[in-house]
Amino acid sequence: MPIGDRIALGALATALAAVGLGAWLLIPAVAGQPAADDPGDPFAAATASAVPVAGPAVIVDVEGAVVHPGVFELPIGSRVADAISAAGGYAAQADLGAAAAQVNLAATLRDGQQILVPVTGSGPGGGGGVQGGLLNLNRASADELDALPGIGPVTADKIVTARTEQPFATLDELVSRKVLTKTQLDKIRDLVTL
Repeated sequence: MPIGDRIALGALATALAAVGLGAWLLIPAVAGQPAADDPGDPFAAATASAVPVAGPAVIVDVEGAVVHPGVFELPIGSRVADAISAAGGYAAQADLGAAAAQVNLAATLRDGQQILVPVTGSGPGGGGGVQGGLLNLNRASADELDALPGIGPVTADKIVTARTEQPFATLDELVSRKVLTKTQLDKIRDLVTL
């Protein structure tokens, strides 16, 4: 899909999400119930990111350059574009070029999946381990590493320990130094850099 079409799809998804979110927040207030952002509701923060779903659902984590990052419940069969819409769409700081290259808006969501929308200006000299939308394995925090597919807290700690001893020169070095298996590296190869 051409980048212009992806941007147009993202803008449409953002507009639809804004209308839907506005209605979702307004309907309870009209019905006499507190709105999700009512400061008198102690559970508002926990429920504000939930999308009411009837029937089977998937729960996904949308992070990075979206308006409302968080965990969302969506109907089974929903697409990545639906998850980004549920998060309020792309934020002003979204790197749309990197997002178009790295985020497949048409992909079907899996339960427990994390979607990371790249942030503009987070390359070299920026914060954290994000570089042009890719996570820098030599600089990323343990939490950022833990968010990668197939990398849990134990493996994230192994990466941090190994790079402290000697920074990685190539991605394949993660396998040769027995930090990751080849299967683990294949899962993250397109998401990381050094």
